[in-house]
Amino acid sequence: LEDLVKEKAIDDRNYQIVHYDSPDSRGIDVALLYNPQYFKPVNHKAYPLTLANDTSFRSRSQLVVTGLLDGEEISIIVNHWPSRRGGEEKSRHKRNAAGDLNRHIVDSLLAINKKAKILVMGDLNDDPDNESVLEHLNARGDKSNLKKGELFNPAFNIHNDSTGTLMYRGKWNLFDQIIVSQGFLGKNRSSYKYGQFIIFDRPFLRQQEGKYKGHPWRTYGGKNYIHGYSDHLPVYILLVKSN
Repeated sequence: LEDLVKEKAIDDRNYQIVHYDSPDSRGIDVALLYNPQYFKPVNHKAYPLTLANDTSFRSRSQLVVTGLLDGEEISIIVNHWPSRRGGEEKSRHKRNAAGDLNRHIVDSLLAINKKAKILVMGDLNDDPDNESVLEHLNARGDKSNLKKGELFNPAFNIHNDSTGTLMYRGKWNLFDQIIVSQGFLGKNRSSYKYGQFIIFDRPFLRQQEGKYKGHPWRTYGGKNYIHGYSDHLPVYILLVKSN
């Protein structure tokens, strides 16, 4: 990230980094990159993910950053949940535990402020309708029918066989999600509200030929560098506010 923010295309934006080392066995961490012109962190903390019955388990921590977006307090939870290595079903309990931890963090923020504006984002290694997201994190797709404390997951409504952020064996998954608390919902736009969830999909991000034509253009194939951006497509949301 330190190298990335020095790239000529973006170095004039003065991007800053919030990062903690995770105990992940492969050295993979999560971090938040932000523009200090718009967002000013107030506090941040990393929450380690543990499994009660496996003391040797190591994975990415969940990073929580609370700060001011144009003077308005929001909290961002940055995630990279455990992978499906070994099989989706066999590894499911790990992502369910990640969903439970994330839910605990959300509940602690809502206990302080029931209208807290919370963004949950990252590669969850599960789709919006998997139990880790739907039941453990309690993130739903119908924003008009949310119960107290439930989160709104806009990715739930667009995931199908032809829409996603990564492709595995010819099938699209939508692991990369941005989920919002109810504080971001409603028609009163005197403060920031959720507007739209978007998958950034352009031809230069996809392989244009060969066996994996149409797949996101990955950076590495095994140990071979193949010049792509990522095997995942990026996502973003629009937040709207009236003057």
